[in-house]
Amino acid sequence: MASVTSLSHSVAQHLASALSATLPEAAGADPLLRRSDRADFQANGILALAKKAKANPRELATQVVSRVESGGLIKDVEVSGPGFLNITLTDRAIVENLAERYADGERLGVPLAEHPGTTVIDYAQPNVAKEMHVGHLRSAVIGDAVVQILEFTGESVVRRHHIGDWGTQFGMLIQYLIEHPHELDHKGGEVSGEEAMSNLNRLYKAARSLFDSDEEFKTRARRRVVDLQAGEPETLAMWQKFVDESKIYFYSVFDKLDMEIRDPDVVGESGYNDMLDETCRLLEESGVAVRSDGALCVFFDDVKGPDGNPVPLIVKKSDGGYGYAATDLSAIRDRVFNLKADSLIYVVDARQSLHFKMVFETARRAGWLNDDVKAHQLAFGTVLGKDGKPFKTREGETVRLVDLLDEAIDRATSVVREKAEKVGLSEREIEENGRYVGIGAVKYADLSTSAVRDYKFDLDQMVSLNGDTSVYLQYAYARIRSIFGKAGDRTPLAHPELELAPAERALGLHLDRFGETLDEVAAEYAPHKLAAYLYQLASLYTTFYDQCPVIKPAPAQEVAENRLFLCDLTGRTLHQGMTLLGIRTPERL
Repeated sequence: MASVTSLSHSVAQHLASALSATLPEAAGADPLLRRSDRADFQANGILALAKKAKANPRELATQVVSRVESGGLIKDVEVSGPGFLNITLTDRAIVENLAERYADGERLGVPLAEHPGTTVIDYAQPNVAKEMHVGHLRSAVIGDAVVQILEFTGESVVRRHHIGDWGTQFGMLIQYLIEHPHELDHKGGEVSGEEAMSNLNRLYKAARSLFDSDEEFKTRARRRVVDLQAGEPETLAMWQKFVDESKIYFYSVFDKLDMEIRDPDVVGESGYNDMLDETCRLLEESGVAVRSDGALCVFFDDVKGPDGNPVPLIVKKSDGGYGYAATDLSAIRDRVFNLKADSLIYVVDARQSLHFKMVFETARRAGWLNDDVKAHQLAFGTVLGKDGKPFKTREGETVRLVDLLDEAIDRATSVVREKAEKVGLSEREIEENGRYVGIGAVKYADLSTSAVRDYKFDLDQMVSLNGDTSVYLQYAYARIRSIFGKAGDRTPLAHPELELAPAERALGLHLDRFGETLDEVAAEYAPHKLAAYLYQLASLYTTFYDQCPVIKPAPAQEVAENRLFLCDLTGRTLHQGMTLLGIRTPERL
């Protein structure tokens, strides 16, 4: 594995050397390099330096240009406007850089982080004994992409699925199961996820009906909550049945989403029960939390209710019960002191932002978070229907996640089937590709939108072959792979000596940006920026494909080999980028 210096970094180094030679006090200054429509790059840093040195910016820019080494890397530098530098690279430098990336296998020359740390990502948090709905989609999809991206950069990532597996509702469910002990039995061997959820739904409705109509059962159910919190063995055994049955269902949904969920990573609310009392004691002894009306609370100057009175974070209720805050603060202690994390990421609905703001500030006051250990809520917006309102069924019910995914797969399979005869796909390939296209469409629609924004769930648009969709990217990849079936004895080979066509240069310069883009995406936890990069890559490839013949009409041998090389590197970059977003790229589509 060998990291490859990006072209922009190499250009910046050349400019920095010329700057310090021209203006010694500018040593180490950033030339402020950016991509440009007027040249390959534009440097804007001279204006600020000239102002500081009380020099004419255009004259200073002219002096810098005279000291820039040209030849191997830089073909031309010209002064523009009041002192901008427009920089054009040599074709040879572009191709040689790409050849280094090509030789680096799957990493494509992308360096590992210099100082990787340990990040705990809290995402995909369904509730035991409850159906997963459209609201669970974003946490799972965004969290999984951030996991893949950070791991690719070399970060040590610990996944945490903080499932809702504790609370008063379990008293009702457990008491019903004790009195009807065979309700969750599996009579026919293994049970599917849908069957598991059906069992849980049936039991929940029956338990709720009895709870609402039978006062004696209600009393027994409430006593069962006390037994659960006390760790009474029979009660815990029944509770575990609900957790196990729910996991069968959860894992089937995550499998449909093409996501890996590992059992050791599922640490629900119950996983921190033994820490709750100590968490409260530490907060109270340190003065971070105080007693108010019998409850243990943390107050904040900037958090007030409509009446102007402070709204506290309640860590322990006046009746002795623990709030979500106690569990979340205990989880922070576990992740910082046991897992040795230096970054905590919570992929959680934006509507919970105030809660997490107060939890993080409490942890900072307690000394559990500091300059070396940071917590960040990766807040996400709401999934909307075509009407711009929160996504519901026609009956006004919350949309089941399984139904939504099945419909996406059905729509995508129809799209794949329309093209299948032309490509020669078997029925098995049609069904497999339909799954990849459908699930990819759902994920990409989510990931191509900045997480904090709401987005409209429009399946017609998602499975379209046109526009910014995963299907467009998947077809670009499949088109690239199909070229190699027609290439005969021609193989991909870089030819730095050739002059590049404009479409080849544009594609090559964008391929060079892959590592820079991943750096930015990882630093900001922003998968939508990777999606935007990949869409632009596919668009540039489409222009290249239209303007630069690869197979027919047959170009000269060296030109064909160089274009096949660009095709192959584009395909590998698309494949790697889509993989990091959790989206498959079928070879034939």
